[in-house]
Order: sequence, then structure tokens, then C-alpha cells
Amino acid sequence: MTTTMRGLASWWRLVLASFLAVALSGCATAYVDGGTPEVPKSQFNQPAKLEPVQVLFEFQTKGVANAKATEMLKARVITQVQDSGLFKVASEQPAANAGMLSIALNNVPLSDDAFSKGFLTGLTFGLAGSKVSDGYVCTAKFSPANGGAPITKSARHAIHTTLGAAATPGNAIKADNHTEAAFTMTRQVVSQVLNDLSKDPNFKP
Repeated sequence: MTTTMRGLASWWRLVLASFLAVALSGCATAYVDGGTPEVPKSQFNQPAKLEPVQVLFEFQTKGVANAKATEMLKARVITQVQDSGLFKVASEQPAANAGMLSIALNNVPLSDDAFSKGFLTGLTFGLAGSKVSDGYVCTAKFSPANGGAPITKSARHAIHTTLGAAATPGNAIKADNHTEAAFTMTRQVVSQVLNDLSKDPNFKP
């Protein structure tokens, strides 16, 4: 097994067993769903005054904390919050006069009713080959330092994997590998909740 395939295997062991089997097959291709594009920070509403924020990130698999995946993505998410321009500084550690931003990224199978009812996508697959799709729900909860009411925002995303002669998914972007697909999906869905947070009239960090 090549170094690249070992890296893919280590990632997909963290999610669904079915997804793992596809990733290890040697002929799987990952696609990031095109329905949740990255929102550039230039579109965020910038607060009048910047304050520090403590960022707590957790990756979940069907609602259960996944420590390894959390460690894989946590630094990237905290850096993204820092670079958003919405806060003076973003850190995992508490600070004086800092609000708290909790971000949970939950890996949910698209076949689950709780996810599929709220997720729309324009995928079209051929009859040959097979595909696996994983959904993700990102939920951000911001609690201001002044004790104001928390603000909660959420967004959805998906990664699709084709195997064999399956047709290319419509409305999706091919990734170099499954790890890069995970990084791209995370960046895009986090940008969505940060944008929604910035536009909330009660967001006053």
C-alpha cells in the first residue's frame, strides 16, 4: 500500500465503515459537493469592535465525539476563525473578556432521515459502478462575554465517493484525495456558519 493510500485509510477509519471500504479499494474518487461553496471573508459583516474569542471544536460521527478527527481538523478551524476578521484573537484557551465559539462538525449518513429531510443536492449517478455519500452538519454556537443570549447557526455539506465505473457526480468538485476533500469540506462549511453569524443582528462580540 502506498503512502497516499495509508493516509486515506487513516482518515476514513474515523468515519463510516462503508466509506472506509470504498476508500481502501484503490480506485475510489472523492468529490466535494458543490452546494456549499466557501464564503470569502470579504462578504462577512465586520463588527464595530473586535474582541477575543475562545474556540472549542469537536468532530462527531453520528453525534458521538471523534477525538482523532477532532485533532486532525481543530487547528485548521481555529486558524480559520482567527483569519475571519470577526474577532481580535481566536484561541483554544480562555482569555479575559473573551466570548466562546463552539463549533461541532457532525458526520451523518445521507440515508439518515434526520439529515436527508433538510439536505438538497443535484447529484446524478450512472447505473454502473457504485457511490457512497457522507453528509456533514456544522453547528456553531457563539456565547458573548457580556452574558448575552447565545447565537446558533448551522450549515450542511457532503462528500461523495465513486467506485469503479460510476458516473461523475453532478454539482460536485473532484478532490485530489479523500484527505483534501475533508479539508475542503470543513473550510467551506465553517465559512458558511461564520458568514451567517456575522450577519446576525445580535452578533456583538
